[in-house]
Amino acid sequence: MAEGRGNRQHPRNLQGVLRMAVEAGSASDGPAPPEPMTQERIEFLRGALAEVCKGQMDEVEQMKHCLEVLNRDECREGVEEEGEEDEREEALEMLSELCENLDNARDLMKLGGLDLCMSRCLCHSEAGIRWRAAQLIASCAQNMPEVQFYLLNQGALLTLLQLTDHDANSTVRVKALYAVSCLVREQDEGLRDFLSHDGFSVLMRGMQSDSEKLRTKSAFLLLNLLTSHPEHKDTVLSMGMVQQLVSVLRSPHSSVHEHVLGALCCLVEDSPRGVSDCRDPSLGLEELLNQRVQDLRGQEESLEELEFCERLRVACFQGQPLEDNGMDR
Repeated sequence: MAEGRGNRQHPRNLQGVLRMAVEAGSASDGPAPPEPMTQERIEFLRGALAEVCKGQMDEVEQMKHCLEVLNRDECREGVEEEGEEDEREEALEMLSELCENLDNARDLMKLGGLDLCMSRCLCHSEAGIRWRAAQLIASCAQNMPEVQFYLLNQGALLTLLQLTDHDANSTVRVKALYAVSCLVREQDEGLRDFLSHDGFSVLMRGMQSDSEKLRTKSAFLLLNLLTSHPEHKDTVLSMGMVQQLVSVLRSPHSSVHEHVLGALCCLVEDSPRGVSDCRDPSLGLEELLNQRVQDLRGQEESLEELEFCERLRVACFQGQPLEDNGMDR
């Protein structure tokens, strides 16, 4: 029996390695001590681990190749050849995919890839390059404080806010705002930078955009920031945000309305000024909420929006304070 196990063919991939580890662990659970590992098995495991490490090195080489492609345009001094734009777009897409791995995101930063992305790709004449560059920054910054701090110190947030606010291409604006959210959510330094560049005004204008995706993402980020940082409510109220949010509610019904109503709930909670703004007769908010409650009742997919409507109506027009009812802090 032991000889049979020694001559057994070993797996040739990572799944096989894991299976072997599970089998070894199961064997050790029994009363008998595990057999000594054969030299053949030791050599195989060493080789398998070397392949895993090689795979990681291969990804670094892939990133280096992508950066060469992105640099090629600069080296050619703006000369455009057929297919070069496609190559750069593919390079950015590959980098975004690779940098879902946090180790790769850190390596790209050390290779100078983020500097290249900010200095050349975010301001490229082709929209396809710009939005893919913003996507790459978002991929690298997600859940990665080290990369977030680096990007903030390099001034990335201001560039991304400007793209969100002014780019002619709606996809660029949406991707840039996504990257902004990766730099400011749960990141105090990013939020300070956001405030210093009047980021709430960018969100306000985003909610007035013709792009449904940009309106929705702007409202969602506003709701997230107000929920996490209620200390900034007065700043937002002083901008006339209630009036702007109500005007969005009067647009054709869409998914953005749920986030807008949630933001209004945040603005009136423990805020006499927020309540007063919502009660302004010129807004007609009470009538709008009454109608919305009627429209949404019985629609299972709109339960959260309905709850926001009812909470806002109670807080502003029925004289009862708004209590925290499951909104995340």
